[in-house]
Amino acid sequence: MSFTNLGLKPELARAVAEKGYATPTPIQREAIPAVLAGRDVLAGAQTGTGKTAAFVLPILQNLASQQAGAPRALVLTPTRELAAQVAESCRDYGRHTGLRTIVIFGGVSEKPQIEALRSGCDLLVATPGRLLDLAQRQLLDLRQVRCCVLDEADRMLDMGFINDIRQILKLLPRERQNLMFSATYSEDIRELAGRLLRNPVAIEVAARNAAAERIEQHVYRVPKEHKRHLLAHLIVSGNWHQVLVFTRTKHGANRLTEQLVGSGVRAAAIHGNKSQGARVRALADFKENRITALVATEVAARGLDIKELPHVVNYELPNVPEYYVHRIGRTARAGGSGSAVSLVSPDEAPLLRDIEKLLRRSLPVAALPAYPVAAAPAAGAPLARVAAVAGAHRHEGRRWQAGPGRRPPSRGRAAAPSASFPRARRPV
Repeated sequence: MSFTNLGLKPELARAVAEKGYATPTPIQREAIPAVLAGRDVLAGAQTGTGKTAAFVLPILQNLASQQAGAPRALVLTPTRELAAQVAESCRDYGRHTGLRTIVIFGGVSEKPQIEALRSGCDLLVATPGRLLDLAQRQLLDLRQVRCCVLDEADRMLDMGFINDIRQILKLLPRERQNLMFSATYSEDIRELAGRLLRNPVAIEVAARNAAAERIEQHVYRVPKEHKRHLLAHLIVSGNWHQVLVFTRTKHGANRLTEQLVGSGVRAAAIHGNKSQGARVRALADFKENRITALVATEVAARGLDIKELPHVVNYELPNVPEYYVHRIGRTARAGGSGSAVSLVSPDEAPLLRDIEKLLRRSLPVAALPAYPVAAAPAAGAPLARVAAVAGAHRHEGRRWQAGPGRRPPSRGRAAAPSASFPRARRPV
């Protein structure tokens, strides 16, 4: 099946071909005809399945080609990066249509966005906060919107946008087409869909909340203080050229980035405290392989579209198991394959169990390799980088774990028990 078979006009099919796509993905095959027919849609699709084109292409076709003074289609996204990505897709696919797309989001000056809105547009892509701010100041007219899309609706609810979304929906015409796209389902999503959608076409192209089958997933059980050493070793010894690393906090992302750079790994951080310019530069450097590791928080990583990303690392497991699905979905996109590695410390065992319950299977545990650890210098000693080898060491018949400032138990004294995972045997 080709895109033309789905009922797309030649100018749209031409733009798709120029992007290098010949065959529609499963969600595109189901969603495009439904949206063209004016139906409401509730779509469950993992990231990387082509969902953006699944709603952008039919929306562009449904819009009249003449210029409009106010947007007639609105796409709401949870993050700046995703908004920018969707807007880029709208411009790429609509390049032969004469339709105009504008994107607005926070974190940057509002003046250029306001000037652009005054010139009018056909399709508006926005994050909820900036959109609502401009609308409440009457700098934006939403009365002509005929199609509203909630992209990554689950993430918008998780980020606390539900009240903003409700207020935005009140500003839209009552008669309109509504589309919801979400990688995971929850009771909140079902409730919102029940209130927003009218007799929707339900599309689910993968098992609910399932991680992409093409992703090779495994776990390393490792003490928390050793995670950064193991990660640096995996990157260097595996000759990884591109890896997206997830941390829970912005401070943690900054600290890990500094540690990786100190280990000789080119790295940059991306999170909400970074300026939009810094985030754009870090992402561009990552895509162009000028840096090896991009360390990101959950929020910042939403919407990152990196073709053929080979590796994703959960440096810290997410507190919400569904986020694991989103995280590893950054790899194995558009039919490709990828690897997802999780570094799990003893205190994260309950989080791992929740993830495995969601996936309905256990994640394989890989044996720890031998990896260098930078030991803390002894008191009074000159500062120097001392290398130890993390592995199975024996002393007086007892096993111990090498690490910063740790020594084998002294004679005549038993080693204190440690709350750690059972360790697989591994080479020294």
